[in-house]
Amino acid sequence: MEDHNLEAKLILGAAAKKSREELMRDMSLYALDSTEERVNAMVKRRLGGEPIAYVLGEWEFMGLPFTVDRQTLIPRSDTELLAELAIKRARQSTEGCRVLDLCCGTGCVGIALAKTVQTCRVVLVDNSMAALRVARENVARNSVARNAVCIEADAKKAPPVLLGKFDIIVCNPPYVPSAEIDTLDPGVRDYEPRTALDGGADGLDFYRAVIPGWKGILKENGVMLFECGEGQAPVIVDLLTREGFSKTAAVRDLGGAERVVVGAL
Repeated sequence: MEDHNLEAKLILGAAAKKSREELMRDMSLYALDSTEERVNAMVKRRLGGEPIAYVLGEWEFMGLPFTVDRQTLIPRSDTELLAELAIKRARQSTEGCRVLDLCCGTGCVGIALAKTVQTCRVVLVDNSMAALRVARENVARNSVARNAVCIEADAKKAPPVLLGKFDIIVCNPPYVPSAEIDTLDPGVRDYEPRTALDGGADGLDFYRAVIPGWKGILKENGVMLFECGEGQAPVIVDLLTREGFSKTAAVRDLGGAERVVVGAL
């Protein structure tokens, strides 16, 4: 405990750009007692293995700030490829392009799109009310309430009536095979929501449900974009092809992995 307290003071001093002596000297001037307690608590959480994003309560994605908590996955740089491709498609569409962010979590993909392409209209969908609470906070935080809205719906079921048609459906679903979850890094396995990770026996349950179940709300020439795990892209391309998507492609990330699958009607 004493070591943790000392390290917390050192972290606090470094954050305040003060030497240890200066920090102790100026403590009363800056009323840092409560801050020190918060830093202590945060350091203990981090040392316990909790991901830094949850400790801070926020994380950056596509240069934008996002509130996160343990009800949502932490936005990852890998997912920026999905957002970038969706943004490119939205820019090619006519004004008033409608985009559906399915399994939205924090809303990072749809909100980045709404912020970047302000002429589009984005609907953020998740079946977790806790995740939607975070997504709504992020809509407000990033000032996109004018062109982004959150709706509860289950990606494995039929789309809600009156949802309308979309030019783009973007989806980063749970895709980790169930048996592999216990082998993940402890920071993921022990802290991030299992429901946002578990994609079924082979990790493909959501793709099998979404592609045939939601393609009916795509406009003519509409497109679906999915993030996927390593080795899953060929199966997803096949699923899209069998459902009538004539233009399919797997896009590699910077590490060379097939990270995003695109299908156009």
